Amino acid sequence: MARTSASPLLPAPADAAARPVGGRSWLLSFALAGVLLAAIDTYVIVLALPAIMADVGVGLDRLQQATPIITGFLLGYVVVMPLLGRLSDVYGRYPLLVLCLAVFAAGSLVTASAHDLASAVAGRALQGVGGGGLVPVTLALVADLWPAGRRGIPLGVVGGVQELGSVVGPLYGGLILAVASWQTIFWLNLPLVAVIVAGIVASRRRGGADASHYRRPSVAAVATITAATAAVISAGLAIAAPQPLRDSASVGVLYTPLAGPEWLTPLSGVAVIAAIVSIVLWSVAGARRQRWRAVTTLGRRADWAGAILMALALACVVLSFAGGDPGRDVISPWAWWLLPAGGVLAALFVVRERRTPAPLVAFSEFGHRAAVGALLTNLAIGAALMSALVDVPLFARLTAFSDSQLSAALVLLRLLIGLPAGAFVGGVLCQRLGNRLVAGGGMVITAATLAVMTRWSATTLTDPLGVTWLHPSDPVLVMCGFGFGLAVAPINAAILAAVRPMFHGLASALVVVARIVGMLIGISVLTAVGLHVFYASTATLPSPQSLCPHSPLDCGPYNNLVQAAALDELRAVFLGAAVCAGVAALLATWLLGKPTRHNAALADA
Repeated sequence: MARTSASPLLPAPADAAARPVGGRSWLLSFALAGVLLAAIDTYVIVLALPAIMADVGVGLDRLQQATPIITGFLLGYVVVMPLLGRLSDVYGRYPLLVLCLAVFAAGSLVTASAHDLASAVAGRALQGVGGGGLVPVTLALVADLWPAGRRGIPLGVVGGVQELGSVVGPLYGGLILAVASWQTIFWLNLPLVAVIVAGIVASRRRGGADASHYRRPSVAAVATITAATAAVISAGLAIAAPQPLRDSASVGVLYTPLAGPEWLTPLSGVAVIAAIVSIVLWSVAGARRQRWRAVTTLGRRADWAGAILMALALACVVLSFAGGDPGRDVISPWAWWLLPAGGVLAALFVVRERRTPAPLVAFSEFGHRAAVGALLTNLAIGAALMSALVDVPLFARLTAFSDSQLSAALVLLRLLIGLPAGAFVGGVLCQRLGNRLVAGGGMVITAATLAVMTRWSATTLTDPLGVTWLHPSDPVLVMCGFGFGLAVAPINAAILAAVRPMFHGLASALVVVARIVGMLIGISVLTAVGLHVFYASTATLPSPQSLCPHSPLDCGPYNNLVQAAALDELRAVFLGAAVCAGVAALLATWLLGKPTRHNAALADA
């Protein structure tokens, strides 16, 4: 395939093996720091949500009104991920990494300064957009920097760091909330993002693909950066509006509305003017024609219509399955019209992609057995994983820790600890044993441990196992998470080896999207199965009046029977999750073989 280094949007494929190891290691390290920061913010909301609700005027008795704070993040995380992955294929990994970090920082700024529910939802959605793009772009960056035969370990590291956020996030949030307000969590993201961006720029200069093209910055470049920085700072101060500045006799005039909308203040005007100046300076400085050609080429090569159709279809899926309470509702109340609308949009997307000359998703590129296998396997893994994440703490709360939500969450922590450990080990093993064996073996371990959970009793979480601090459930939970983690690197390695390098960003995004869609659909379907079991069990129960005629409102025997029915429901969900994990093991063993010689050669080019 001809090298296209003349294009400003398609950087020439670089010889990964010839890259300076130190430079690419530092670059990956800072990209991983961004992935970890976004992963932490995904889970930190668990502890921060009650405080956010109180500050934006939503009472704890109206939890359903605050669900858009969580759904907004998930929506932003999923719907634009394929587009960001494709843009990284077209425009380059480094600009997209910086763009995603900038959007994530902007979302953190809006969230930290939110004074009402709409602002908090908008801020979390922006955080989701930026954080969601970091994972596929970083995975594609690994494919750029390491040849196909040596990607296993770095891919395992990326997967491990992503899963580590589920462990570190709640601990990080709890530590900050112990000494400061919830806003501090999001304010801290701004300096952290600045450090990560500076590290990416420095690492790229040290050992990246374009290190030889670096020049001393010109006066126009310095002026552009200065104007852009002034625009960001002014916009940040205008949005945050710190009370000491607003109440100041001298500085407070900057927050006085000029006319019309309340947000139109002198400070916001400075931000707009500085932004316009930075854009003008950027457009007139340096190679004007090349930059304009880059922008127009990006507009032609990026399938914006297809991206919008796919985003809307994914949004319908997310809102259908993420809008309800997994403990009570199978799907959200709006799913009856959202799902048909999503189906129509998906059909229009397929028609669009087959007819446009530059599609967002080239179906011929993803027709290889390993690519299809990676997507289907991750879909099944997502269904099993979400069921375990939701039902393990529910089981703990129903049996051993009915009075402590924290203790129930700590039971789940055992499973979450196994996830990053398995991801690291899976990255090492897939280079030696192959993708199908490691991914399939990991899901066999997970299926076996989930099957063991179907035999758990009401005392399993409290029975000692030799020593008082170890219980029979602990090794089961750790190995369950370990099995999930083992499959992360092989699945990513399989799809990256099966498609051409110019589609690595999109492929990485689609793998993550498949897992999230599987999580949403799986928990809804398995919850429906569990609820059916629960209703069937309770339908034959005697009435509390017959068991306790003198105290029917506080009837211990009847409560024990209801608890047993609820345990049957959770065991049914565990059984369904075990089946999903078994299906994932079969798919991985059958489909995640070695790529064809043609595709393998392209992947190593």
